[in-house]
Amino acid sequence: MDAQLRFAIIGCGRIAERHAIELLKHGQLYAVCDIIPEKADLLAQRTGAKAYYNLADLLAKEKANGIISICTPNGIHAEQSIQCMQAGHHVLCEKPMALSSADARKMIETADKTGQQLFVVKQNRFNPPVAFVKQLLDENKMGTIISFQLNCFWNRPPAYYQHGWQGTNNLDGGTLFTQFSHFIDLLYWFLGDVNSASGIRSNYLHQGLIEFEDTGVAFLKMSNGAIGTVHYTINSHQSNMEGSLALFGEKGTVKIGGQYLNELEYFSVEGMEKPVLPKGNASNQYGFYKGSMSNHDKVYEMLVKAIKDPSFSFITTGETLKTIEIIEKIYAGSPLQ
Repeated sequence: MDAQLRFAIIGCGRIAERHAIELLKHGQLYAVCDIIPEKADLLAQRTGAKAYYNLADLLAKEKANGIISICTPNGIHAEQSIQCMQAGHHVLCEKPMALSSADARKMIETADKTGQQLFVVKQNRFNPPVAFVKQLLDENKMGTIISFQLNCFWNRPPAYYQHGWQGTNNLDGGTLFTQFSHFIDLLYWFLGDVNSASGIRSNYLHQGLIEFEDTGVAFLKMSNGAIGTVHYTINSHQSNMEGSLALFGEKGTVKIGGQYLNELEYFSVEGMEKPVLPKGNASNQYGFYKGSMSNHDKVYEMLVKAIKDPSFSFITTGETLKTIEIIEKIYAGSPLQ
């Protein structure tokens, strides 16, 4: 543990507990904050931090030069990140960084003006098969990528939406923002920007529970010429079924699959044998539902390196902005029916 690093957590829900476990390996958790006092008090008791019940109070009473992890509902990520940076703190923001590219740009502008560092959690980049395929692409082992298929088949039961901000347009934003923004990030990381998007969205099994789609299919053309589909749903029966990305190139075909992009399911690349990859971390457990792979340990390792050495190459704010822009393109080209 580096005692010089001071952390705070804003938002004391389920994912905050994962952040607390990992950041305590690198420094001191001096404060936690939640507008529901019981949540703040519970996390404070578990970690030895001081509990606050509003962000303004925390920022007024605690000195700057800390690292604040934003774990609140999606719709207030931008506002709170900006407030923290203006008060002199670095920020690690949970995904998605914002619900609009305009707000995301304001976050980036604030980081530039204040000199504070802004990071966004993109833990799926650390899945062993994901990192391996990224290296293949960087080394051009597959040649030109011609087409792709991205599948996101998860389960979110009615109970998930009955007590909180999930399911609302202003705080949740939509299935691509809350459940599947990590998948969109990997599509951009692998293939670059989206040139055009069209598709269809609908709400089949969550009527009265959510203000957006529970299922969608989008047809994308990438700026590099590759074409493909994104098929996503939260209607997989009883449990998460699959998170997968298949790439078809001139010299190879690969599919990363499993429930959470955690298995190299298919591999045929010219001149190469299928590798034996290390096993990744387990998925995040949230009681009656599960989330993405739990790679927050890697996120904090990289964050600490970047804080100590600003020249260290970590996920850039420009990359995280692209996730928001691509989701906006998909939604704009996919009318809700």
